[in-house]
Amino acid sequence: MSKKKKRHPRKKVAAGAVAVEPTRRDVMRLARNGLIGTVAVGGVGWWAVSGVQAVAAEQDLSRVGQGKPAIVQIHDPQCALCTELQRQARKALKEIDDEDLLYLVASTRTDDGAAFANALGLSHVTLVLMNADGQVESVLEGVRQSDELKGHFQALSSKT
Repeated sequence: MSKKKKRHPRKKVAAGAVAVEPTRRDVMRLARNGLIGTVAVGGVGWWAVSGVQAVAAEQDLSRVGQGKPAIVQIHDPQCALCTELQRQARKALKEIDDEDLLYLVASTRTDDGAAFANALGLSHVTLVLMNADGQVESVLEGVRQSDELKGHFQALSSKT
């Protein structure tokens, strides 16, 4: 008994229909859509990588006491009040636009962040304002509005 090759079923074509070859325009449209998709996926990838790098830089607590005053937020990422304080702090920093101030996050969900908070005896929803030498200047507990924070941040910056 000999083996027969399997034939792939052919698509049924409606009676009277004629197979049409793709035009140059169809090919160009497919190429354009492929390029747009590639750029979109690449853009999302770049955005995600830069976001991860920014978070890593914010959580690098070794930068405290390295010649620039620092604002360190003791932060629990699952706490709504912490998120609101972070939003207000970033808004205040954006308004004063001072490149000499560091904004750092001591996440209580990381070993370094928890150790930082424990060493100072502080809990989340707290901003620690530190001078250029890493000494604590003041501690702000609880959610504060950006206008109030702006004044504290400017005072910290002027001490350098």
